[in-house]
Formats: sequence, structure tokens, C-alpha cells
Amino acid sequence: MFDHVFSPITIKGHTIKNRFTVPAMVSNFCNVDGTATERYLAYHEAKAKGGWGLIITEDYNVSPEGHGFSCTAGLWNDGQIESHSELPKRVHKYGATILAQIYHCGRQTASDRIPEGCYTRSSSAIPCPFGDQIPVPFTTEEVKDMVTKYGDTALRAKKCGFDGVEIHGAHGYLITQFFSPYSNKRLDEYGGNFWNRTRFAREIIADIRKKCGDDFIIDMRISADEFVEGGLTIEDSKAIAVMMEEAGLDMIHVSVGNYLSVDLNIASSYSGHGWFTDWAKQVKDVVKIPVVTVSRINDPFLADEILASGKADFVAMGRASLCDPGLPNKAKEGRFEDIRRCIGCNDGCEGVLFTDKPFTCVLNPELGHEYEGGIAPAETPLKVAIAGAGPAGLYAAIAAAKRGHKVTVFEKKDHNGGNFYTAAIPPTKGEITDFLVWQRVQCEKLGVEIRYNTTATAALIKEGGFDKVIVASGSHPAMPPIPGLKEVSKVTNAQEVLEGRVMPGANCVVIGGGQVGAETAHFLAQLLRNVTILEMLPEIARDAALAVNWHLKESLEKRKVAIHTGVKVLEVKEEGVLYETPDGQQILAPADTIVVATGYRSNEELKQDLDAAGIAYIAVGDAVRARKVTAATHEGYEAGKNL
Repeated sequence: MFDHVFSPITIKGHTIKNRFTVPAMVSNFCNVDGTATERYLAYHEAKAKGGWGLIITEDYNVSPEGHGFSCTAGLWNDGQIESHSELPKRVHKYGATILAQIYHCGRQTASDRIPEGCYTRSSSAIPCPFGDQIPVPFTTEEVKDMVTKYGDTALRAKKCGFDGVEIHGAHGYLITQFFSPYSNKRLDEYGGNFWNRTRFAREIIADIRKKCGDDFIIDMRISADEFVEGGLTIEDSKAIAVMMEEAGLDMIHVSVGNYLSVDLNIASSYSGHGWFTDWAKQVKDVVKIPVVTVSRINDPFLADEILASGKADFVAMGRASLCDPGLPNKAKEGRFEDIRRCIGCNDGCEGVLFTDKPFTCVLNPELGHEYEGGIAPAETPLKVAIAGAGPAGLYAAIAAAKRGHKVTVFEKKDHNGGNFYTAAIPPTKGEITDFLVWQRVQCEKLGVEIRYNTTATAALIKEGGFDKVIVASGSHPAMPPIPGLKEVSKVTNAQEVLEGRVMPGANCVVIGGGQVGAETAHFLAQLLRNVTILEMLPEIARDAALAVNWHLKESLEKRKVAIHTGVKVLEVKEEGVLYETPDGQQILAPADTIVVATGYRSNEELKQDLDAAGIAYIAVGDAVRARKVTAATHEGYEAGKNL
């Protein structure tokens, strides 16, 4: 089993032990000056320890103004070498190969992310769609100087002990800004035809080879298709790949997109597994050097199948490595139920990162905290009661059991998952159940007792003689004070609809257009219902990560869901919902089923019961206040870890 993904391969004298690859992903874990932190080092070390054969670190800036994010790594000066020299040592200790991705973001940044006195640069004076400045084009001489900076940065990476570099020529960053006619409008030797637009990259490869020698791996990441009007297509990129190979490239990493199509290069659950591996295959067909493929590949069986199909030589599994850095080792040992698979929610990675904060993972509360060490055994084992088997409760149980405590979970329903199970029902969200099964299995293996169909009470907890109590009792759907809402029989809520407790009628009105309301509308539209969303804010699904937001809106448009934003719901009637438009018109939306999706409220009963009985407890997740699942998983884990 896994004959392909666990086979070694040698490039430039470096034997890479397997084909499991960690692609570059911005963590924002470094210092503002580009030097490494212990947090950054331990984060990468955990992946090497977990069995990944090839690790590609993110975004080593070649120049101070090259920052796309505030706390990315840098090797633009010799003073940064010392802190980053520790990283290859730690990774090599576990037999992994490591490349430093070197890059300049060009126009794809904001003025507050680059040093004071610097300004945004690019191939041409065309702003990034998400930028706040018109970039200043590099002069011809400045382009040549930038070539030298890439080469010098690569040499510093070699001095640090890296096995090679990956030149970031994808995702709309500086080299892509030269590659692509979408962004390159130059008239000098670096603009116009294919040969000229690739000159910058070809000169960079030559400069790196001259400075770093033949035993140094040079990889390049490219966007096979930018998916924007006037951008690079797969045919363009195949030609570019051939040119880069001729220029001396040792391997090539095939991705897609730029910031205008960021929903595709950081694909959410709305995109299928390995959805653009065929683009990698097309590149592989025209070059002789090894090819890396990527894109929502979250399972070792998928990885091996892609290699067996001849589509690529390496499989990059970025967010899969965030969710479970131990994935390769677990696959090798046949521990498939222990693999915590990425669900493509994009909340912790993309959703947090684009606020310029360090990224996280909804399902892996240890991400970014590797430097703190694992869970230590408790000096005194305790008897622990946990109310609720949702993500918060079971993470608390897992962490507490790893500490050596005896844990009992009380769950009023006949299954685990809480409201997160309901979140698995809408289209494209089914992989959430993978995580819920993972939590259940981990509890079983750790000896956690889960008592289903049992409501936790102060009396039950007192009778059990528990030393510690964690309340993870979750939340319930909120019902806003809308006239007629309680009186009209056709009113229900999103949770009841998604859990199959209500058969929706032909005409459905969803009150509330946040992510829950919009996804419920998508679910109803897939049942071929006529659906209307009424949302008071100017946009629906504002609480969803960017890729999810864009694709969800596309799906609703495809299903012809009527979306009315900026409206005020005035009254619920037997015949439908009366609402007021921004210009003051009052309109009745006909409805056979009225679905309320206006948020959640904490379940307070148990907390009040415990308070009255004088029993101390720790509240986590929605039991504190209703929020996204990230708060639940992280707070639950921390509560169990700290008992």
C-alpha cells in the first residue's frame, strides 16, 4: 500500500525520502524584521517529525518592501542568517528535505505591511484589486538589481543549510506580474512577447545557479492558469515551464490563480479534491523535471492515487499538514482513523491570515503552539465530568484523557457533534462528519466514557463525585422579536430544517443571510425549492471565509435564490414575510416555510443549575457565548490540557 507516495527520489544529489510535500503557506510566525522565532521553528519541525519528505517554507522576502504580510521570513541581509540556520538542522534531524521559498510580493500588498518609507513595486503601474496603492514600476536597471537580490537571498538560504529554494512565480506575486499579460504592460526587454516576459525569471535561475552551485535544488512555483480575463492560461504556462527547464530549473510546482482568483488557489470545500491535478499532468507531459501538484488533497489514498495516475511526482498537501502534521507517519503505520483531515472550511487559515494575523486551524488547536510542548501527564489524576459532546466538549475530553484523567461526557442527544453536526448538512460541507468521527474515535481509544441520551444536571454531577466539571453545553437558535414569529405555524429554524425535522414547502423564506442562513438556503435550493433570503446587512455570508463566501454566492445565483439585502423584516404572516426595502417599499415574500437563521444563544440551564448548587465549573465554546467553531475547539482543548 502507498508504494508511490512512499518511494524516495533524488534531485541534485539530495534524496527525498517520500513524495509527501508541505507547500509554502504564510504563517505570519516570524518577527517583523524577518528573523525566525521559536514558534516558527517548532511549527516546521513538527511537520518533519510527522514524516513529511519535502518541506517548502513560506515567503522568504528578498527585499524589505517584498512583504505581503507583516511577519513573514526574510533573508535579504546577512543579519537574518543566524536565526534561520536553526531550521534546516531541526528538519534534517528527522530525515526531511527543506527548501526556502523566496519571493517578492510586488503589488499584492498593503502600505501598512511594508516598512515606512518603502512603496509598492511591480512590473507595471496597475494596482492589485485588493491593494491600496498604485505600484511604481521597476526601471530596467532596478529589474536587474532585483535579479541579484533573488540570487543573494538564495545564497543566504544555502548558508543557512537549506537544500534548495523554491522561486515563487505563482499566485500573482512579482514574478507572475512579469510573466502575465494581465499585469505586465512593459515596453522594455522585460515586456511584450513570451521571451521577454520570462526573462526576469530566467535571469534569476541563472544567478542562483551561479552563486549556489550544482548541488542546490532550484524549484519554481507557477500558476498554470490565473483564471482572470487576460491572464495566463495552461497553454501559456506549459510554454513557460519548458523555458524554465531550459534555464536550469530542477523541479516545478504547479498551482493556479492570483489574488483576484484567490478562492481557487486556496480552494475551499466548494472545490473537489485535487481539482486541478490535470493541469500538473499537462505540465509534466512537456517537461522532464519532477512536477509537484497541489489543491485540496487531504488523504494519503488520494495522494497515492494521483501519483499512480502519472499526474505528478510530488503531492503537496498544505492545509492537510496544518490539520495533522503527523499524517505521513500515521498513513505509513496504517492508522487511518487517527488522521485528522482538513475539511476545507478556510476559516482558520485563509480567513485569519487575510487579517494579517498569524494563521490557525479550526480543527487543530496545537497549530502555532508546537513550541509550548505537548500535553504533560497530570501529577494527580482527576475524575472529570464534561457536559456536551460537541467539538468543545470532546476536545476537552481528549486533552484531559491524555493528561491521565478519568473522563465522563454527558450528551443529551444520541450522537456527538453538537451544532457542528448540523453544519455538515448543507452542500459541500459533508467532510465535517470526518472530524466528528475522528473525535469520537479518539475518545474511544483514550477510554473516555460518553453517555448519550443523558442530560447533565447538578444532581447528576454531584452524585458522580467529580473533581472537575467542564460545561460545553453549546447554544440554541435565537428567535428575534419579530411580530407574528411565534404565532405563525409555518415558522421553523435552520437547525430543524437541516436536521430533517421539518419538510420544507415549495416556497421558502430564510430570515437571516449570515453563513448559516445562506448555507441553509443553498440546501433548500438543492431540494428544488423556491428560496428567498432576507438580510438586514448589505451583504450575505459576511462571516464566511473569502473562498467560501464567493463560491456560496455563485451557488445561490446558479440555483436562482432571490437575495434581498439591507432590508428590515416587519412582520411574519400566514401567507409570508413582510419586509421593508432600503427605499421604504413594503413587500410580502410568499412562503410555505419560514426559516429563521438569525444566530445562536448560549444554553444557560446547566450553568444556572451548577451555580445554584455551588458547583464550580469551566465553561467553553458556545457555553460562554455563541461563536464560530474555532473558539469551541481551541477553548475545549485548552481547558482539558490545563486540568
